[in-house]
Amino acid sequence: MNRRKFLSYVGCGCGSFLLSSCTTAPITERKQLKIVSEAKLNARAAAVYEKIKEKEKMSNDKNTLNEIKEIGKRMENSISEYFYRAGLEDPTLNFEWEYILIDRKKVRNAWCMPGGKIAVYTGILDATKNTDGLAAVMGHEIAHAVAKHSVERASRVTLVNTGTQLIDIFSGGKLSQVNSTTGMNTVGLITQLGLLNPFNRKQESEADYLGMIFSSLSGYDIRETVKIWERMKELNKGKEPPEFMSTHPSSDNRIKDLKDKMNGVILDYPPLVIS
Repeated sequence: MNRRKFLSYVGCGCGSFLLSSCTTAPITERKQLKIVSEAKLNARAAAVYEKIKEKEKMSNDKNTLNEIKEIGKRMENSISEYFYRAGLEDPTLNFEWEYILIDRKKVRNAWCMPGGKIAVYTGILDATKNTDGLAAVMGHEIAHAVAKHSVERASRVTLVNTGTQLIDIFSGGKLSQVNSTTGMNTVGLITQLGLLNPFNRKQESEADYLGMIFSSLSGYDIRETVKIWERMKELNKGKEPPEFMSTHPSSDNRIKDLKDKMNGVILDYPPLVIS
């Protein structure tokens, strides 16, 4: 079989496969590609989470941990209730929620693994300041899991890697030659800056929006969200990388986007009363 015919078969096969793997993100209805098993990713995340609990020092601040769990429970219930009332499948149906507070003052971070495994670092409390601020951060991280961003990201990386390998094979190793000539993974760097980073920034912006929605549905004051990022900007003291090199939007763009969407969220997604 000649190269052109083979490529046409590969293209048609991949095209039909990709069409069958397309879904949409909850609420935003952004089209997504998912070719990696969510169940397997959740299982792997749970295993990693257990290792993190063994390795990291857990905070003995029981009051803050209880506050985190309370916020999380309210969001769990509000998210499920929202999708139930909307007549939509609950994206958190198979989640096994869990919350930990890691004692690392120098780390201003929080995250939610696929399947609802959440960690908050004590360093982020310098920016959250209060319950509404903490809810805003947790809403953002929970949004990543609800929107299946990890599944989507893993799928895209798999697709890019497979495509790159095929192009390299059928170009007679041209991509490998570029990397060999430059002494670095030039193709990978170009892909990261030109494709994956902008895509990841889109996910971050989506998580900002969904996070505000989940916070609002749960009865928290989402006006605190903008104040957090203003504080984060001050704490970073101008040390942010240029946006095109980052997986996150710049603080200025993030703050502007949050301000633009805030009133719409307050009007369209008021707190849910759950009986």
